[in-house]
Formats: sequence, C-alpha cells, structure tokens
Amino acid sequence: MTYPACPQCASDLTYYDGVQLVCPECGYEWQEQAQQTDAVHQIKDANGAVLSDGDTVILIKDLKVKGSSQVIKQGTKVKNIRLQDGDHDIACKIDGSAMNLKSEFVKKA
Repeated sequence: MTYPACPQCASDLTYYDGVQLVCPECGYEWQEQAQQTDAVHQIKDANGAVLSDGDTVILIKDLKVKGSSQVIKQGTKVKNIRLQDGDHDIACKIDGSAMNLKSEFVKKA
C-alpha cells in the first residue's frame, strides 16, 4: 500500500501509525483527508441509491419489532431518517416510537 508524500518535505517514506500519517525523515505528523474516508462510508438502500440524513424511505418487507409482537408493514413510509454507524444504520421514528432499521430493508422514496 502506498501512502501520500509528506506535505512538509515531500518524502515518500511516510507510514501510517494507526491514528495519523508520519514522516520518518522530518518527523512531521498529519491526519488523512476527511473527504477520502467519507466517500468510502456511504449508506445505500436496497436498490443501491445513496441515503442521507432527512431522506424519506419506504419499507420493502414486513419487519418484526424486537421485544414486541408488533409488525411494521411493507410499504410503510418513514420520513426524516438519520444515518448512524453500526449494523442498524438508520435511526427513525415510526408511529412516535424510536426505531433502528437496516438499510437493506428500505428503498428511497
């Protein structure tokens, strides 16, 4: 894997120490560009459309609510979603209750 050259001395001997990039020649330390990491971590719906905060989505299958006998029906429209990290990557409210959904079970409206 190749790392970017040092912005201070232009050395190509840079390495990643787990938190930041380091140049062994001049000792300069810096963070990678945030734009590169954001492009990698996109949340997509079941059809491959990129989701963002505030979108409206529609459920594509019936979902059982964990810890309850309630079922959320296919075709339910969920407005104003919030994206989050983790297995259930969508936070929302359905019928006034806070829920977490997986993006693979929704499509963008």
